[in-house]
Amino acid sequence: MRALTLNEVPSAPVVAEAETPRPEAGELLVKVDVSSVNGFDLSVLGGHLQGMMEHRFPLVAGMDFAGTVEALGEGVEGYAVGDKVFGVALKPYLGGGALAEYVTVNAGFGVAPIPEGLDVKDAGGLGLAGTAALNSLDAAGVTKDQTVLVSGATGGVGAIAVQIAAVRGAKVIATARPGAEADFVTGLHDTDIAVVDFTGDLVAQVRALAPGGVDVVLHLAGDGAALAGLVRPGGHLASTVGLTQEAVEGIDITVHPIMANPAPATLATLADQAATGALTVPVTANYPLDEVDKAFTAFTNGTLGKITVTCS
Repeated sequence: MRALTLNEVPSAPVVAEAETPRPEAGELLVKVDVSSVNGFDLSVLGGHLQGMMEHRFPLVAGMDFAGTVEALGEGVEGYAVGDKVFGVALKPYLGGGALAEYVTVNAGFGVAPIPEGLDVKDAGGLGLAGTAALNSLDAAGVTKDQTVLVSGATGGVGAIAVQIAAVRGAKVIATARPGAEADFVTGLHDTDIAVVDFTGDLVAQVRALAPGGVDVVLHLAGDGAALAGLVRPGGHLASTVGLTQEAVEGIDITVHPIMANPAPATLATLADQAATGALTVPVTANYPLDEVDKAFTAFTNGTLGKITVTCS
């Protein structure tokens, strides 16, 4: 099969021939239609996870997948050949990723059916970013009428989080540069999304909108310690980029470090919201697998929303 294959790290993204995986007991073999680029993938290519996770070379990278079940491993129940599925290819090692024509995944975790109404082209960009967004909002307990500041609203996680928070009835403040970025964010939902320019005086802009502080910050980008100062006493901050409680000592808020957990129920919730139109997967660019290097370049250059990769 064709796959984004690394023979060492750090390494540039290169597509090459790789051995097609076979499903072990409890696994599905999925023919991948669409995958996507995530920040985690950049960390793998950059060699930043050496010593943290086992690397099996030649290493196939990629986390998100959407496609068709091609074969079942021994003991798999609940899925059949031909089923449309999506999710996140999680393994206890790096090497069996989804930026490829085929991927094997655990049938009991990190995968869910694609319902009617959700296009596979969108499902391929939903898994990891959607999970991180939903996990963050749930950890912080975001509910109706709360004020939520989304720092990093123009990325895949942020663009999904803005929508879910708005659907819950929260007042959303999102960071974005004026112009195309601000237009992108305000177009994510039909409610009023307040946009603040993070290149200016962010504190003054947020305080003007929420004088007593916001109820919740989603820390997806930016200076977490500075953002913590914008949360009202007793409020919450969910961070996908490593902020901990110890980093905000002396501030009366609760910090929730987030590691995306794509449980089947979480994926099913996201899929249902996308299928019913409550959530739009913010895909703004797509590349064929053979041009995956261009997809990574676009990602590092700050392309808005999600960048997907067609693998078949």
